[in-house]
Amino acid sequence: MAGSNSYTIVEYFGGDDGYRCGYCKNDKGNFSHGMWSHSMTVQDYQDLIDRGWRRSGKYVYKPIMKKTCCPQYTIRCHALNFQPSKSHKKILKKMSKYISKGELPTAQADGEPMDSVCEEAGPREPTKVCQSDLKVVANADIKDEVPNCSAATEVQKNSEDSTAGSSENFQNDSASVSEGGTDAKASKPGLGADPSRPPCRKAKDLRKERRLQKDQKRQHGAGISLAKPANTNQPKTLEEFISESLEDNSSDRLEFRRFLCDSPLEAEHSPDGPEMGYGSFHQQYWLDGRIVAVGVIDILPACVSSVYLYYHPDFTSLSLGSYSALREIAFTRKLQKQSTKLCYYYLGFYVHSCPKMRYKGQYRPADLLCPESYTWVSVEQCIPLLNNSRYARLNQDPDAGDSQAVKDVGRALVLHKRTVMPYIVYSCKFKGRSDTAEVQEYASLVGQDCVERILLYRS
Repeated sequence: MAGSNSYTIVEYFGGDDGYRCGYCKNDKGNFSHGMWSHSMTVQDYQDLIDRGWRRSGKYVYKPIMKKTCCPQYTIRCHALNFQPSKSHKKILKKMSKYISKGELPTAQADGEPMDSVCEEAGPREPTKVCQSDLKVVANADIKDEVPNCSAATEVQKNSEDSTAGSSENFQNDSASVSEGGTDAKASKPGLGADPSRPPCRKAKDLRKERRLQKDQKRQHGAGISLAKPANTNQPKTLEEFISESLEDNSSDRLEFRRFLCDSPLEAEHSPDGPEMGYGSFHQQYWLDGRIVAVGVIDILPACVSSVYLYYHPDFTSLSLGSYSALREIAFTRKLQKQSTKLCYYYLGFYVHSCPKMRYKGQYRPADLLCPESYTWVSVEQCIPLLNNSRYARLNQDPDAGDSQAVKDVGRALVLHKRTVMPYIVYSCKFKGRSDTAEVQEYASLVGQDCVERILLYRS
């Protein structure tokens, strides 16, 4: 998918040191492998998250499942077959009631569980790397020259579904995807309808229309818009939202932008892809001309990946975390009509050992990623295994292995002094370097296909 002049460039950091766990609060119990990504194609990131990686800003990390205190399993929802549960319908109804009548729930809900941010393991100071003027060492599978990468085009696309969804909207969307064809009964012969009179309408439809007309007179202005992280022309900018949400502390604002606004993903467009293209976006939730929440999402070749959601604390009782997940599932279904392969919604990590994080398993049908075979297993099959042990091989087929297991680490691409070369060439040119074990570990974590496309930076 990526153009021939696009490369993913990463620095690998290993994962020997433990850091604080955001789930169980263990000071040194969380372990993960990490990479700083200077740039990344959407296909490479799709392949990486299908091997258990996840990004936090430009930092990409993979939990060391057998070692970390709270194993984190990648989870995905089958968006086309998703059916909202009773609790999901209540959340949609609660939002619809607020939009139409302006009534916030009287009982303040507890803050919704949020994903732990990989902070203390986080980005070391990255090396400055530029994709332009890269030279390639000749090899049977590598071109002689790597041209300059074109700059990512800034895109802003207003979502066609600009009205915050009610339960009726979501159920209608669900029905439109799942309903099959039905045989119509033949009507009895007769004179037919009187063409001089308007067609008959059901009383139920008339009542619904009158109710909507009343609601439109008093409802709050609500909508959802999609924008590139660094660009918005809406009445209230993201910067203003940040200013309202954070104290006047420059370091906090820098960290906020580094985590939620920066992304390594290169914007890409494909003839058979979604009209807004692939890459990182901010899905902004509006009420009365004011941003109340922002969902950070990545649109990838096979999925919409939820990165994070942050929202105004005044609206905590509306369960915006769960509401945004439902809207993102509906958005995935909409994109699938434009790109048939894009049919999954990734919710990040499922943490069974942390009861508050088990809610992600309620968006069904859903699968968890087996940490050994890198195959998908339904949540229903995984839960009994995880009830018995924090860590488990989810695929119970003993013969199932890693189809992307590295067979030849010499084919790994490395970037050294703006020159691209296979690792076997690099190791021959610099025989004094003792980084073979590190490169082998990196290669085993990203898989054979990625190791032959991604450029591993070598100083």
